[in-house]
Amino acid sequence: MGSRGSRKHDAGVVGAGPNGLAAAITLAEAGRSVLVLERAADPGGGLRTQELLEAGFRHDVCAAVMALAPVSPVLSRVATDLVVPPAPLAHPFDDGTAIVLERSVDESARRLGRDGAAYRRLLAPLAARADELLADVLGPL
Repeated sequence: MGSRGSRKHDAGVVGAGPNGLAAAITLAEAGRSVLVLERAADPGGGLRTQELLEAGFRHDVCAAVMALAPVSPVLSRVATDLVVPPAPLAHPFDDGTAIVLERSVDESARRLGRDGAAYRRLLAPLAARADELLADVLGPL
């Protein structure tokens, strides 16, 4: 955006993360000229991956859980190479063990042993209303 009287863009978006890019895409699709500014060397914000420890192994550098990415209305239109892992979340513990959470509440609860019942009580009501909740979460404000 230029100085008063010399506007070069209709809109400026600060941050090339998922939300900034979604806003920029929406504006551009509406015929607006958009300038996207990003501080990092690569776009993507919390969805970026980087080779940190081993060549060829891409690390998630921020968004450990992007559970709604596969059902995002914006991403479904523009993301042609969205990779959805077989397990949505794994968490390592200090003792060297880890837990893998599954897409199924019951399967995750089974893996959690004695904590499984509490997990099921917490998540089962949300999972039962997933369609309703997703419509609210992914819809316009």
